[in-house]
Amino acid sequence: MARYSISNDDCLTWMDRHPENSCHAIVTDPPYGLKEYSSVEKEKLRNGKGGVWRIPPSFDGCRRSPLPRFTVLTEKDREKLRGFFLSFAQRAVRTLVPGGHLMIAANPLLSHLVYQPLMDAGFEKRGEIIRLVKTLRGGDRPKNAHSEFGDVTVMARSCWEPWGVFRKPCEGRVQDNLRKWKTGGLRRVSHQRPFEDVIRSAPTRPEERAVAPHPSLKPQAFMRQMVRASLPLGTGVVLDPFMGGGSTIAWGSKSIRSSSRLRSKRSRVWPSSKPNS
Repeated sequence: MARYSISNDDCLTWMDRHPENSCHAIVTDPPYGLKEYSSVEKEKLRNGKGGVWRIPPSFDGCRRSPLPRFTVLTEKDREKLRGFFLSFAQRAVRTLVPGGHLMIAANPLLSHLVYQPLMDAGFEKRGEIIRLVKTLRGGDRPKNAHSEFGDVTVMARSCWEPWGVFRKPCEGRVQDNLRKWKTGGLRRVSHQRPFEDVIRSAPTRPEERAVAPHPSLKPQAFMRQMVRASLPLGTGVVLDPFMGGGSTIAWGSKSIRSSSRLRSKRSRVWPSSKPNS
């Protein structure tokens, strides 16, 4: 079993204190919430009156858990997101060794607010991992006009989740960077098969949610593939600045020799009783 450590801290402050060029990869699912856990919006959630929440979000009569509607964010809200991710990116590029990869979860509505600040901070965009997973987000008819517009969907039902793949620039050639820093590429699935940018992934299993009832828990089987790929030579330090329910460490620690975890007060952290955004 690999070694790991958990720090309960503000991730930006922690990365400021952490040595430069000290992590080989970052694999994380950051918080995107700006409004949903405020007192006003939580009251609306409890009363079932909507607000930022889609209540009850339904698809063909299927009732499901409330979800935040990111389409209601104002330009000021979006600017806050850009500023947060720029602050994070500046620290992340400092913390990673040359050639280190950052794999970051996003969603189709907000990914542009994440990706551009990362590139502004100095990261190279290396593509996206498409997690093929059919959720119940989207697919709804117009609110309060379901019967009148029964054949209309406000937005497409989500069947995928994007993960941005970014790299801190290498020192010289990739082969030179691999020799010095053990980074610069992605680990192949096997000698015959490269790591691919489309991964089929079932929703998180109930057994995993019973252990960590986090609102955005990623399945361990998926996270294992991501963490494994992030260390091309199978060794190094992996940082998750937004711990969430712990999926990265649960499987990731089996895939690498050494891993580092960081639980952030800025993220929605289980088992915290009051998630922060």
